[in-house]
Amino acid sequence: MQNLGWGEILIIAIVFAMLFGAKKLPDTARSIGRSLRIFKAETAKLHDDDPPAPAVSLEEQARRLEEQAARIRADARLDAR
Repeated sequence: MQNLGWGEILIIAIVFAMLFGAKKLPDTARSIGRSLRIFKAETAKLHDDDPPAPAVSLEEQARRLEEQAARIRADARLDAR
C-alpha cells in the first residue's frame, strides 16, 4: 500500500464531510475507531488461544490409535455379555 500524501488525505476528508455531514463526522470517526479497536483485540485473542500443537511422531500416533481401538473392542465385548 502506498503512503498517502496531504493532498490525498484532504480529498478523503472532503468526501467524508460531504457524505456524512460536518456534524456527524466526529461520531462516525469515533465509531470507526471503536470498531477497529474491537476487531484488533478479537483477532489478537484468536492468535493467543491457539497454542502450537506439540509434534507427535507417526509411530506415537499409531500407538495411541491402537490403544483406543483396543479399549473400544474391550468395551464392546463387555456390552455384548
